[in-house]
Parts: sequence; C-alpha cells; structure tokens
Amino acid sequence: MNGWAPGGALAANVEVTAATVQRGDIIQLGGQARRVSDLFQLPQGGKRLLFESGELLTMHARTRLVAVRMQRRR
Repeated sequence: MNGWAPGGALAANVEVTAATVQRGDIIQLGGQARRVSDLFQLPQGGKRLLFESGELLTMHARTRLVAVRMQRRR
C-alpha cells in the first residue's frame, strides 16, 4: 500500500529486518501502531527498538516485520 499522508509525505508499507528498521518507522503490534523512537544494536545482528510509548521490542537478525515508512515528497 502506498498513499499520500497529511503534510505532503508518502506512506509506504515496507518489510523491515533488524538491519533495515529505522527511527520513525511505524510498526503495528497487538493491534496498536507504535512509532520507533530509538534503536540499540545487539550482538549477532539484533536490535532493540524503543517506541515513543516507552515499550521495548527485541528484533533478532532474522525477524521480519511490516512497517509504515513516511517518505518526504521531493
């Protein structure tokens, strides 16, 4: 799904792994959308995600999730 979001940004669904997840990605977990506010590198290619809500999620090197990524219009 691609679509225009308010403010002139393009929203796109992307598959993310520990190697490709970025700050600002929106990931839906348990029916709730959560925005990634910070990332911490872990051993063996994993990452710990800190969400704006204060919750943490550990992604292992092979974890795959779908995220909404906002891309600025050029």
